[in-house]
Amino acid sequence: MLDYIIVGLGLSGLAVAEELEKRNKSFVIFEDNSQRSSYVAGGIFNPVILKRFTPAWNAAEQLEKALPFYGSLERKLNVKLIYEWNIYRRFHSIEEQNEWFVALDKPKLSSFLHPEIIKNSNPNLNAEFSFGKVLRTGNIATENLLNNYKSYLKEVLIEERFKYLELKIEQDYFEYRGLRSKRIIFCEGFGLKKNPFFNYLPLRGNKGEYITIHSEELKVDFAIKSSVFLMPLGNNLYKAGATYDHIDKTPEITTGARERLVNELKKLIKCDFEVVDQVAGIRPAVSDRRPLVGSHPEIENMHCCNGFGSRGVLIAPVMATALLNNILEETSLDPEIDLARFTKKHYNIN
Repeated sequence: MLDYIIVGLGLSGLAVAEELEKRNKSFVIFEDNSQRSSYVAGGIFNPVILKRFTPAWNAAEQLEKALPFYGSLERKLNVKLIYEWNIYRRFHSIEEQNEWFVALDKPKLSSFLHPEIIKNSNPNLNAEFSFGKVLRTGNIATENLLNNYKSYLKEVLIEERFKYLELKIEQDYFEYRGLRSKRIIFCEGFGLKKNPFFNYLPLRGNKGEYITIHSEELKVDFAIKSSVFLMPLGNNLYKAGATYDHIDKTPEITTGARERLVNELKKLIKCDFEVVDQVAGIRPAVSDRRPLVGSHPEIENMHCCNGFGSRGVLIAPVMATALLNNILEETSLDPEIDLARFTKKHYNIN
């Protein structure tokens, strides 16, 4: 008898597995590689919404947990995962510069925003109104992390599609293809839309596409947020994106997204560059922009940890801990993340 079955090994499934291992619980993980958003994402940790100069939801708390979490994974897997660099927000007007100084006075932002305007010194960048520098930012090498974590978990990883109709629900355990488990946690990303137990939840995926460009002239060692995000990868490579498509839910890359990203980059970059790669994934976004964490209303030992949108790197470690505390220690979930906020209406629960 296992303690847990986990379905899905993106950032959510990984964080749940780490939490279970820390608590000495037995588990297996099913992963069919159908959801790629955790792999293709930029993996950026950034506590500020740079479009509006506002703090991201609970970002300071999430950052304090996330960096030690990924640091411990670096040591466990013996692989470099955390890359720290600054984000330079390109200003489009004097008005935006003024908005930056207003944001500096907000308590939740002051420790993340550099107080001085940064003049552009790179002749290959178009930034006549200069930059604002965001502190304590960087990225996690998510693809490297997940690939190495799969190798680490090889003895408990089952690489096949989980077939919901074959799950037998007994009184106090589940049975699936000869396995028995006390509990099951679904961490499927946008794949949750096909899950008959949780498909009532308002998961509104949006498709994101990134391109990788090569430019020997550009010479930028920081990230830039303009109309498009540009992130240095080393060796004259840069990742640029991402698009947000609420209509197309297919996993394939598109010519239209590539052209849009290239056109936006040409407004920022003055030198030549070449597109050398393109990837796509469906972000598991929720209608109210909050995660979906908690238990099924009728099957109390069935759980969900999902809906992290574009901020999975920061959110996943905190949500995994919250869910396991709720299950094992009976602590209450924050109403903002508790999937009960949608369950009550769907199941007519008072």
